[in-house]
Amino acid sequence: QVQLVESGGGLVQVGDSLRLSCAASGRTFSSYTMAWFRQAPGKGREFVGAISRNSGTTYYADSVKGRFTVSRDNAKNTVYLQMNSLKPEDTAVYYCAASPIWLVTATSRYDYWGQGTQVTVSS
Repeated sequence: QVQLVESGGGLVQVGDSLRLSCAASGRTFSSYTMAWFRQAPGKGREFVGAISRNSGTTYYADSVKGRFTVSRDNAKNTVYLQMNSLKPEDTAVYYCAASPIWLVTATSRYDYWGQGTQVTVSS
């Protein structure tokens, strides 16, 4: 069992940066692929980026590649999403999720989810 709690969301301006954190409980954090998803109003939940168990590999959606970075600290049971050059279309609720599988982008392959944190990018 893994419990996930996101933090760090907020209201920012176009071009700003923001870093989200996701703290996990449980001793098995390092055995999971960790990912970030987002959901904008009226839209489905979409994959943003993921990081492998040992941080050796990351994978991103085309829409955020080059602007967002996923990292993790297994000693702190925490995964991060660094978001740079934010755009209005990045406005969404951001969720972290855990999966025992690498590499998957479908929400159905993730076993554990956080409650989400709102990111709003104002123009």
